[in-house]
Amino acid sequence: MADLVETAVNAGNFNTLVKAAKAANLIEILKSPGSFTLFAPTDEAFAKLPKGTLDSLLQDIPKLKKIVAYHIVSGDVRSDDLVQINEAETLEGSIVAIESADGKFKVNNANVLKTDILTDNGVIHIIDAVLMPAMVAGK
Repeated sequence: MADLVETAVNAGNFNTLVKAAKAANLIEILKSPGSFTLFAPTDEAFAKLPKGTLDSLLQDIPKLKKIVAYHIVSGDVRSDDLVQINEAETLEGSIVAIESADGKFKVNNANVLKTDILTDNGVIHIIDAVLMPAMVAGK
């Protein structure tokens, strides 16, 4: 199997996420042996951001790093686990809310489109929006 980064690259619809993770120097973490859960926004999710947001984030690496790290949770958290929890601590340090209803999941305000894409070093859940930590969103 491939690691989180290789899996995202091979999927072809996470180009913006991979670009952001590289710019934020988080690729090493996503390639490390530890077990991680990645809530991965698609390229379409990044396209929903207000015009110019992504470009400005790519110029503000500390802020970009906080945002990308907010999509990563330590440990292998699969859909079976998501049903049992209502929040998870991210690598960024903040908490994301996990909502489960009728076999569907939400992370904060993002819908989980697909769960349990297994990789060598964790699991990917595809989401339809970019998650913003409160301290970034409030600015």
